[in-house]
Amino acid sequence: MLIKDPNTLPDRWGKRPSDRSVGELLNGGVIALDKQPGPTSHQVTAWVKNALHVEDISHGGTLDPYVSGVLPICLGKAVRLTDIVLSSDKEYVCLMRLHKDVEKDKIVRVMGKFAGKIYQTPPVRSAVKRQMRIRTIEALEILEIDAREVLFRVSCEAGTYIRTLCTDIGEALGCGANMVELRRTRSGSMRESDAAPLQDITDAYIFWQQMGKERWLRGMLMPIEVLVEPLPKIIVKPTAVDALCHGADLSVKGIHMLDDDIRKNALAALMTAKGELIAIGRMTMSSSKIMSSDQGKAADVERVFMDRGHYPRMWRFSTDIEEMRDPDPHENAY
Repeated sequence: MLIKDPNTLPDRWGKRPSDRSVGELLNGGVIALDKQPGPTSHQVTAWVKNALHVEDISHGGTLDPYVSGVLPICLGKAVRLTDIVLSSDKEYVCLMRLHKDVEKDKIVRVMGKFAGKIYQTPPVRSAVKRQMRIRTIEALEILEIDAREVLFRVSCEAGTYIRTLCTDIGEALGCGANMVELRRTRSGSMRESDAAPLQDITDAYIFWQQMGKERWLRGMLMPIEVLVEPLPKIIVKPTAVDALCHGADLSVKGIHMLDDDIRKNALAALMTAKGELIAIGRMTMSSSKIMSSDQGKAADVERVFMDRGHYPRMWRFSTDIEEMRDPDPHENAY
């Protein structure tokens, strides 16, 4: 990361996400659910809500009833980051059936052409408007070919329809094809190895509540910060944290470090030096502009996640302990 101010005060007030209690994680965390074929995503989300006794809950990236795999479940404050989950890239393992016999070499050659940018029209039974759009296939790997059945793994941009991908591959092969089975193996940074079935989540909560054994449940709960991993990061000075929590925007003077490739108008995660998410902000400057500026607003704060008072109120002091005026909460935080 780029260091904007090397003389920033050490952070003595924060709390690392790994040190949070189970209760804190339930109030602002995420679980990777291993959804089984059959129920809808809304049904399993409701079951998790009852199992964990939480008020606010949502799922990121709907899976059709017959599709299995990783379904991120956002809890408490993390519900407000569901849109970030929806925009994260995905990985699937798909079983496709060809309608006619095709030579293996031709299958490999044609499917290899689908890596990169492709055009797709959402299927008839979709929740979005049916219009042509571009999606990116990051990788497409054939795992096995058995007669007319093709098993492959695909890493793709959010919003890619695998059923449509199978149909398009069949048309390119000149034989037709359809999707038989589908499993999501990754959503953003959450992988199949991180996912837990509903029964395990229910049992782990009972172990914690009735027996005081939290290790099992803690192993399933991930902090809210995992949801902002795709976003560029800005490390905020501890003297500016509480001002952000009170609704102030972030000024250049409040920045300790930042990623080197942040663009103007991009969403960025505003973090503490201990890795805590403070807020999500919309950049009003690029990284290069911030590094060359001594003042000005760096980001408009859109969503605040940290509670007020978690950091002390130090609005009157800069990082070199020079006294400054107490700003209005609606002005820039430094």
